[in-house]
Amino acid sequence: MSEDLNANEIPANNEDKLHNVTSLDGLYENWFLDYASYVILDRAVPHINDGLKPVQRRILHSLKEMDDGRFNKAANVIGNTMKYHPHGDASIGDAMVQIGQKNLLIDCQGNWGDPVTGDSAAAPRYIEARLSKFALDVVFNADTTVWQASYDGRNKEPITLPVKFPLLLAQGAEGIAVGLATKILPHNFNELIDASIEALKGVRPNILPDFPTGGMADASLYNEGQRGGKVRVRAKIVERDKKTLAITEIPFTTTTGSLIDSVISANDKGKIKIKKIEDNTAASVEIIIHLAPGISPDVTIDALYAFTDCEVSISPNTCVIQSDKPRFMSVNDMLTESTFFTKELLKQELEIRLKELMEKIFFSSLLKIFIQEGMYKHPDYETSGNFETVLEVLNRLFEPFFPQFYRTIVPEDYKKLIDKPMSSITRFDVKKADEQMKTLENEIKQVKHHLKHLTDYTIAWFEKLKEKYGKDRGRKTELRTFDKVEAAQVALANIKLYVNRADGFIGSGLKKDESVEYVGDCSDIDEIIIFRSDGRCIITKVQDKVFVGKDIIHVAVFKKNDERTVYNMIYKDGESGIAYIKRFSVVGVTRDKEYDLTKGTKGTKTLYFTANPNGEAEIVNVQLKPHSKLKKLQFDEDFASIAIKGRGSMGNIITKYPVKKILLKSKGVSTLAGRKIWYDAILKRLNADSRGKYLGEFDGDDRILTMMSNGIYELTNFDLNNHFDDKMILIEKYDAQKVYSAIHIDGKSKNYMVKRFLFENIALSKQVSIISDEPGSKLAYIAKGNQQFSVVQLRGKEQAPETIEVNVADLIDVKGMKAMGNRLSQLPIKSVELIVTEDAVEEPAEAEQEVETEDIGEVASGEAEPEEAETEVTEPAKAPAESQAPAAAPAPPKEEKPTQEPPKKVDFEITNPDDIDIKDNGQLGLF
Repeated sequence: MSEDLNANEIPANNEDKLHNVTSLDGLYENWFLDYASYVILDRAVPHINDGLKPVQRRILHSLKEMDDGRFNKAANVIGNTMKYHPHGDASIGDAMVQIGQKNLLIDCQGNWGDPVTGDSAAAPRYIEARLSKFALDVVFNADTTVWQASYDGRNKEPITLPVKFPLLLAQGAEGIAVGLATKILPHNFNELIDASIEALKGVRPNILPDFPTGGMADASLYNEGQRGGKVRVRAKIVERDKKTLAITEIPFTTTTGSLIDSVISANDKGKIKIKKIEDNTAASVEIIIHLAPGISPDVTIDALYAFTDCEVSISPNTCVIQSDKPRFMSVNDMLTESTFFTKELLKQELEIRLKELMEKIFFSSLLKIFIQEGMYKHPDYETSGNFETVLEVLNRLFEPFFPQFYRTIVPEDYKKLIDKPMSSITRFDVKKADEQMKTLENEIKQVKHHLKHLTDYTIAWFEKLKEKYGKDRGRKTELRTFDKVEAAQVALANIKLYVNRADGFIGSGLKKDESVEYVGDCSDIDEIIIFRSDGRCIITKVQDKVFVGKDIIHVAVFKKNDERTVYNMIYKDGESGIAYIKRFSVVGVTRDKEYDLTKGTKGTKTLYFTANPNGEAEIVNVQLKPHSKLKKLQFDEDFASIAIKGRGSMGNIITKYPVKKILLKSKGVSTLAGRKIWYDAILKRLNADSRGKYLGEFDGDDRILTMMSNGIYELTNFDLNNHFDDKMILIEKYDAQKVYSAIHIDGKSKNYMVKRFLFENIALSKQVSIISDEPGSKLAYIAKGNQQFSVVQLRGKEQAPETIEVNVADLIDVKGMKAMGNRLSQLPIKSVELIVTEDAVEEPAEAEQEVETEDIGEVASGEAEPEEAETEVTEPAKAPAESQAPAAAPAPPKEEKPTQEPPKKVDFEITNPDDIDIKDNGQLGLF
């Protein structure tokens, strides 16, 4: 252009690109919404009716289309599915493997991978599949399926499959769409059926997840599967011995490989300390962890839950497609929707079947009249020249019979009638036809009855489904309530802590010199408490090097909420010069905040300070500086006379005169009561928070006695980190003088034996059996004190059973723990009733260490005469001589049996020693 354009002029030909801007707002709004809707509805989110995503539905439809009872190559199924799914073979193959691994809809042949180990499946050309019998029974019905054209219009595919089962909740689902996601956890097959039956009865269901990998789950915050809920899932860890742990079940969403990697990573970071880890997984999970010397297995188990994938938290988010829209709903509402959808499908099937039966009767009646009335031989019928004339003739001939039919006869019915070959007409059997029609009428009555009682019919459907397919589908995940593992309590002390008291530095990276002092080992997540000579304290995280103030007098690892650690302190107030004494605990604090333990005046100085982990109170000698008013320049002070108060208390005045020095005169003893311990049977852990069964006050060397159902007992300390076996039937504070009664079955002779004994004070964590080591030996009862039993014994085939009451104190003295004991009865035992009473007299007795060889020999050989054995059993046991009783254990006062209430009885029938199951009667270890 020869002339320059004016800046304010716009060319008429629109060549100025800056003024030809097209807004993207509309494009983004429309196109993005279309894309998001497509991903949500057609790819990522399952439909509530059948619980399937489109790709899964198309795979199952292809399998049904190809079904001939034999296995099909997965590659062929994938190829056939591509007629319906326009997204390539890879996505179809992956989805097919996922369906197959859930072991519900597809029978698999070949290597389909393992979700537990993370192993992938073989190539589709090597593996085969077919529909399971369950899928054929539950998923398909062409008559009740709504169809649509496939993406290219050449085929028809189901909009949803008519699934008559809460499939979505049984399999679970996970998908990420545009703007939303779904995560539905799997649930137990049988529990879903039971809950569906309850929903049909009008009871709102309450289902909880069940994972195919097993493990343990805490679903207390499940929130019915909705957003904001979570499920904590733990691996099942078994203590094989004090140096070996075994992981036998892993959490859902993990694999054995990922779990092992997390354990190795925690070990490398110093969170746990193990010697080695082995993966012995084959048909079942078995990961063996060998512990390093001196490492507690109980603490390691908690550390595995805290620092590895042995515990994972899963957040559900139940989003489904309903009425072509995404909807967030609870799993209980989903189950209710699915249950009534199943009811509606069953109603449709019954209505279709009723119509089929009515049509069969209609045509059978039409044919019978046509033959019986000889219409096929009527002159007008035989001379009819065309179809229209035939219709007129037949319509006239059938007119008298029109009221017999449930619907109007249409030309198609007449055409079907005249197409019958003459041979079948001449061979028509009226009697057989009547019988067939009678059978059809009975079936119609039954179908109408089902339609009238549709709820009962649906309940029967679910019950039949459970009976047919639920046999081997028990719950795999154990539902438990977990305690929260505090990482700081179980973290391994993997770093060394140092302090420079004069300069005021602490940390793990201080340079080693004369001014640096080693404090001890701690973990990298611990908090450290520091006390300074100016009477201030501070709590801070472990760091490489941090300044906390000069003149440090005490530094240690800080334990949160520790009320048993008591600090004894004497300080001089900087303003008045008065010396104060105080005892206090440090419980709730804010990190990195300084707390003043004194009056806070300038020049305040700490004169004496000790930290006492169990509230010890020492005696100190206070020496004063010479003063004209003082006649006595020293005196003793006992910290036990000072009450324990909060850290902010000023304290008591110990002296108004200047203190020269303070010396420790004698070490203190604990002024605190023994630690009160409870056992929480739900969490299976000890606690000091008054939860569960109270075990007593523990101090020093006190022990806890635990008894297993297999007859093994163990003594442990009262560390709150201890774990307890699920098969434990008795837990209480150990008392070396307490007498116990036990009934057990000798595996060799199959006789029921009874004994009274004292538990020996064995080494901590050592396991000892109180029953015979013979195969088949079992513990029937373990009870405190002297118990009474009602024994039903068989006298003979033709004689009625005899019932006797047995008091164990009358049968046997207190013997050694390993003694076999006496036979409960010389006759075969049918049943035993335990008469629950208060603890009877516990006679202190010298527990005989030698086993009753005479009684064992008699029981084992069975050669003794019955009269002699009966005499020995029923003779009252004599009290031990005074010379045999231990001098340090006088007899406790006798306790009277309660008279207000009659004794309670617990039925316990023993039909076969090998069939005894574990029971729990609340107080006693009952098995």
